[in-house]
Amino acid sequence: MLRPVADTDVEPMREWRNQPANRAVSIAQHEIGPTEHLTWWSRVRDDPTRRVLVFTQSDRPLGIVTFFDLDLAGPGPRSGSWGFFLDNETVTAEGVSMTAWIAVMKDATAYAFDELDLDLLRAEVHEDNAAVRQMNRRFRFTEGEPETKDDGRVFFPITLRREDRRNPSTRGQQ
Repeated sequence: MLRPVADTDVEPMREWRNQPANRAVSIAQHEIGPTEHLTWWSRVRDDPTRRVLVFTQSDRPLGIVTFFDLDLAGPGPRSGSWGFFLDNETVTAEGVSMTAWIAVMKDATAYAFDELDLDLLRAEVHEDNAAVRQMNRRFRFTEGEPETKDDGRVFFPITLRREDRRNPSTRGQQ
């Protein structure tokens, strides 16, 4: 389940983002300090082109989903980009990484197409992140041509069009 970020979520959000496993697959890999995080949060919390949501499972916060570069007005297709990270330390220690990962992917794609009413959802994935690339294919994302960042790391742009997403009413049949 996804819900809006509350004030009490802001510091756990920073702590989760700073976990080594999450930093390793992020575009910006440095550790984020409290001042930098609060500056970012004050800038994005009311930005109409962004949504920052808490992923919960069994009524417990376990991750963050961000939607950004939202174009909800047209005139072309409604589109946006997204990313997420889980509280890796908790989901790993409790052995629920895979179930949480599948759930956040389902919830986020449903939110993108059913709540935001997007036609196109975009993201990026690091070339060496084979597990994420495979999961993205399960969710019917399409990889584009690889792009090299300024630091030399290579990322694949991925997209999911509304008409290509898994039909929520037939998930168990696919």
